[in-house]
Amino acid sequence: MNARAMLAIVRKDLKVVIQNKNVVMPIIIIVVVFFIVIPWLVGLAPTIIHGLGGQMTSLEGILAKMPAGMLQELSGYAVSQKVIVFILEYMLLPFFLIIPLMAASLVAADSFAGEKERKTLEALLYTPTTDRELFVAKLLSGWLASIAIALGGFLIYSINVNAAAWSQMQRIFFPNALWLVLVIWVVPALSGLGVSLMVVASARAQGFQDANQMAGLVVLPIVALFYAQLAGAIFLNISILLLMGLVIWFLAGLLIWLGSRSFRRNRLLAA
Repeated sequence: MNARAMLAIVRKDLKVVIQNKNVVMPIIIIVVVFFIVIPWLVGLAPTIIHGLGGQMTSLEGILAKMPAGMLQELSGYAVSQKVIVFILEYMLLPFFLIIPLMAASLVAADSFAGEKERKTLEALLYTPTTDRELFVAKLLSGWLASIAIALGGFLIYSINVNAAAWSQMQRIFFPNALWLVLVIWVVPALSGLGVSLMVVASARAQGFQDANQMAGLVVLPIVALFYAQLAGAIFLNISILLLMGLVIWFLAGLLIWLGSRSFRRNRLLAA
């Protein structure tokens, strides 16, 4: 494989993405809200509620409906600590998956569709790469960007969670093994699946906005997972995450294989 040409495409794509406000701004907003604002709101909520003389009875009612496995995990905490751990470690865990998935989708949506809008597609098609190499290079651009955002966001989230909840927890309690499995095993797989779907869609779209519309559909299963955990219908433990990651890796690999076999650059100009 022509690694040098593929690396040049990846570098160019990442540089263009950084300069593209349509891609960068949604990611920045989500990162700030999820990784900074929400941890501080949750971490300070028990202190504020108690300071105002309020009670967390409604949250206690939600906790009582959780699966037995989760209740066992929370059994050693005080009520205020249970609320913090439940929200920051469990309830927001599936929501975290939206961030790398959305980043992967936005970058991948810009891959070929953005080239068409910028009138740079013809130059790209004449690069000294095979169809498969070009397809893989576009996948790598979105995947690497997604992984970088996920790892950076995870570090920011960890710092803010422990800092915001310190008054209640009095120790560093995050991350736990569940989140490490999520970040190391599930996030790369989900990013690969999202990128492969969006690169295929981008190759067929007329512009970035057309391709970007599919990005919203990609995150719907994650939103459903979030509400399922909130409702107590499912308890995401390490075993489930390992199995989920295995299935997603398989689907991502299958889609990448099928996409690389069917991708033809001469169809892009006619799309």
